[in-house]
Parts: sequence; structure tokens; C-alpha cells
Amino acid sequence: MQDFELVIGDKNWSTWSLRPWILMKVTGIPFREAHIRLRQEDTKAQALSHSPSGLVPVLKWDGNIVSDSLAICETLADLFPEKKLWPTDLPERAQARSAACEMHSGFTDLRRDMPMDIINRYPGEGHSEGALTHARRIVGIWHALRSRYGHNAARDDGFLFGHFTIADAMYLPVATRFRTYDVDLAKLGDDGLARTYMDRLLALPAFFEWEEGAKLEMAARA
Repeated sequence: MQDFELVIGDKNWSTWSLRPWILMKVTGIPFREAHIRLRQEDTKAQALSHSPSGLVPVLKWDGNIVSDSLAICETLADLFPEKKLWPTDLPERAQARSAACEMHSGFTDLRRDMPMDIINRYPGEGHSEGALTHARRIVGIWHALRSRYGHNAARDDGFLFGHFTIADAMYLPVATRFRTYDVDLAKLGDDGLARTYMDRLLALPAFFEWEEGAKLEMAARA
């Protein structure tokens, strides 16, 4: 059995840590956690002790070090083909990768103006024109993928392509942002499909575990 260690940042803030963590939890890939406290004077030094990139998350296994959330997810997809971390159908897999990569490289206004803050609520804050433009695009992605692929999947568990994939892991932190800043998806063109998907993500037992961890970590900082 592979021995995995996932090095992550604070659960309240680290969107990139959440992505591979939730993927491994939901799909049953066992791992050990190592934590780095963010926003500290020694945060960079802590990260460098795990990876030359000086960034989290980091996946360690059998002497290998993989940094960057999407690279970690891709590595896990290669190591566990039976988990179907990408859709098996080639066109669907292409769409899943396209959606994941758009999240990975884009939506900078949304990230800047509505940073992830799991335990707090700031209704109405961060609703800049740029952030809401990105939110509208994300609602469109969710709606298009759920209606075309999720609803027609042989096993529809409520995710973008029916079963949980890397694409869902990439968008879970966005769902937390929409909740934190009380984004009205209906005003962004949602007919309810995107909201139902968002609620499905936030109802994951693994996400509850992450959320409880965030509360404990932030309480320890107080």
C-alpha cells in the first residue's frame, strides 16, 4: 500500500489545500496530514522544509514530492485509475479537465475580493463587478456540466459528472466563498441547478470534517 502524507495550510483559508484533501477523503485514499500555519513569520520556512517550492499543499509518497493542487490530483488519478477521478469517457474527461484548469488558472477577481473564510460570514462583502462576473461564469459552468453530464450519468450522485471527480474538488472552495459572502446565484442566472449542486458539495461529510478542523484551528489562534 502506498504511504501518503499531505502537507496542508490552515483549513479556514487554504483553498488549494482543500482541493486534494477533499478528493482523497471522498474517494477513500488514505493519507496522513501535516499542517503548516499560514500568515506566520516562519510560514515560508515551514513550507520549504517540505518542498522546494515553499508552497502548500504538498503530497509526499515513497520519496516523491508533488506540489500544486492540480498536479497532486492528476498524480492521484494516475496512481488510482480504479477511482475514476476523471470521467472515463474521453469527451467528458476533456470537459472536466477544461473546467478544472479554468478554475486553477482563472477567476482572480473572485479570489481576491472573496477569499475563502470557512467559519465566518460576510454577506454582501466582496461583491465587486469583477468578482460577480467570475461568479456568473462559474454558475454557467456548473449549470452546463450538471445538465449535460451529471443528470445523464449512469450513477448521478449530484456532482458535475455524476460521481465525484477532480472537477468537483476544484470547485468546492468556490461553494464556500458563495456561502461566506452570501452570493445570490439566482441573480447570476441560476435556475436552481447551480444552487442544488453547491449545497451538495457543502453537505459532504468530508467537508464537515474539514470545517470542524477549521473551527478548531482558528480557536487555537484566538
